[in-house]
Amino acid sequence: MSLLRKLSKPAQRSFSTRAVPTLLTDAERATAFQQITSAWEEVPNRDAIRRSFQFRDFNEAWGFMSRTALLAEQMGHHPEWFNVYNRVDVTLSTHDCGGLSKNDVDMAIAMNSYAQGV
Repeated sequence: MSLLRKLSKPAQRSFSTRAVPTLLTDAERATAFQQITSAWEEVPNRDAIRRSFQFRDFNEAWGFMSRTALLAEQMGHHPEWFNVYNRVDVTLSTHDCGGLSKNDVDMAIAMNSYAQGV
């Protein structure tokens, strides 16, 4: 097949079969905050959590972000983040349900682990 013909074919779409996440209950929130450590804090006026990670240098920060990005793709759940040199600021919230879900807790636990392993 010619390149032009390949480029002109409509793209095939794949649709996710993942279940839509649900908001954490009050009991789940209490347990979640015990699991993710006090380094994470609630974002004022938003159903989200945030944390700032500090690394020795940019390479460590980038490595942390790369590991997290691979997990995010597997989970279909992506953090909001900002990086300057050795610092990575992260906010987690699930847009599909409009606030905190188990996906955010799982991501926070994984990010804590990745940061310790750098």
